[in-house]
Amino acid sequence: MKLVRFSQNGSAPRVGALQGDRVADLQASVAASLARRGVVRAQEIAAALVPASTRGFLEGGAASQDAVAGITEWVTLPRTAVRLHAPIADPGKFICIGLNYRDHAEETGNPIPKEPPIFAKWNNTVLDPGEPILRPRGSKQLDWEVELGVVIGRTARHVSREQALDYVWGYTIVNDVSARDFQFITTQWAAGKIADTFAPVGPYLADRSEIRDPHSLELKTFVNDRQMQKGNTKTFIFDVNYIVSYLSGIMTLAPGDLIATGTPPGVGFGMKPPVWLQPGDVVRMEITGLDTIENSVKDA
Repeated sequence: MKLVRFSQNGSAPRVGALQGDRVADLQASVAASLARRGVVRAQEIAAALVPASTRGFLEGGAASQDAVAGITEWVTLPRTAVRLHAPIADPGKFICIGLNYRDHAEETGNPIPKEPPIFAKWNNTVLDPGEPILRPRGSKQLDWEVELGVVIGRTARHVSREQALDYVWGYTIVNDVSARDFQFITTQWAAGKIADTFAPVGPYLADRSEIRDPHSLELKTFVNDRQMQKGNTKTFIFDVNYIVSYLSGIMTLAPGDLIATGTPPGVGFGMKPPVWLQPGDVVRMEITGLDTIENSVKDA
């Protein structure tokens, strides 16, 4: 399943499933299926099983998954008639991994890490596909980072590397936008990572049946149609299994947590001379099986 958040005619976003050139309204489909079976409170039950929040839907676990699997009456809309939002806008935790590709570490002059460097973003950074990235006031060194996003589907604590993927619900594209002139003011990176709009996410969240091997995906970034990044997750320093296992040993991972797994080489900071995003630029990112996300840049 390709999970999306969508809206129509200015309505509040709700959870759907991308089905070719149509989007299925999951709550409405569950309600219609229950009503067909004679359930009187079909709408109320459907709203509980498929809430508007992606995190809420994932927290529903087997009950929500079974309700969607049991849909017999599909309510769908043309993809062209809806607006797609970030497929998850409310992760309980937004965890980022730094320097996770050997050649990216080398291009930035950093040693290969012995364990995954960890930093955080917050929900204010999450941005819809098509919406503008805002360059913060005072920043002149705005950079791009295409990353594989991993969304947790089950509560995970002290899980083994071998079992780690069992706790993943699915995958999406994340742009870990970075203001380098803010990032390197101190030894802590957060100032350059946490501004509003600094994490475009989308266009959908593909479950594990769609992405069977997260370690053979090609990642690309284009700025104004010029290719900047090209990498493959097969060159991870720390693969998804290791990252999920490692993080679960530090903290409890919960359904709806989002992990950005690091970026391959080709960031603006690593170029000679460096290249920075400017107002009016358009950033397009692609990952195998996860489609494309595109965002323009403007000053805040």
